[in-house]
Amino acid sequence: MRLLLSNDDGIHAPGLQVLATMLATEHDVHVVAPDRERSGTGHALTLHKPLRVEEVPLVGVAQALAVNGTPSDCIKLAWGSLMRDNRPDMVVSGINRGPNLGVDVIYSGTVSAAIEGTIILDRPSIAISLASFSDLGYEKAALVALVLVRHLAKHSLDLKVLLNVNVPAIELVDIAGVRTTRLGKRRYNDRFERRIDPRGKIYYWLAGEAEELEEADDTDVAAIRDNCVSITPIHYDLTHFASIPDIENWQIKLPTAFPLPLEGGRRDVL
Repeated sequence: MRLLLSNDDGIHAPGLQVLATMLATEHDVHVVAPDRERSGTGHALTLHKPLRVEEVPLVGVAQALAVNGTPSDCIKLAWGSLMRDNRPDMVVSGINRGPNLGVDVIYSGTVSAAIEGTIILDRPSIAISLASFSDLGYEKAALVALVLVRHLAKHSLDLKVLLNVNVPAIELVDIAGVRTTRLGKRRYNDRFERRIDPRGKIYYWLAGEAEELEEADDTDVAAIRDNCVSITPIHYDLTHFASIPDIENWQIKLPTAFPLPLEGGRRDVL
């Protein structure tokens, strides 16, 4: 299969290089990734400056291109131009340094690249993360990705659904199994550190730690806690369908005129 790889840690990130090397043992691998770290960019797009592309040597892959944009830019550009005549069969994003659990999926550039794969490409997509910022042994996560690509090639999955995968940062033989999970409740205790730069101007630095609020066994948070690989099927449709009838029952009606003073001193009344 022809695979399109991307990430949010940048094209020179070791996680991406290990992933590309592993997948290239069985597949035709093409890499289009940001030229630098773009963590936390979510679905941001570059609209006010040109996108530039530079070829990067990456052992074992058919092509590796660095883009001065976001992960979403990379997928859109690959589909619309860079791989237009050679389009991929699947998108794999990662391997992210650190977990993408619970609310992380909203902010994650890694997950966003995979979502673009489902939205723009209508292709099966995987976002994969190693649940550690210190253990850089990405080989186990790369092996998990290889196994999942094999399964996605054989089994049908709604093309608007991607797999968000988190791999515990332990030895391969110590992984306790694989769980299909839902997103857990995980948030951050945000803290903004107030600092002063060398010129005496105030700036703020976002800090804080993750707080895990839910430990039910069927969540991604619990799977990682229990040393299991977590596979969470997610999709981009944020509609809360259960609320639609309730809001319809509000019977919202708009006034026929403005109750506030308008330009020129005219005042409309209800």
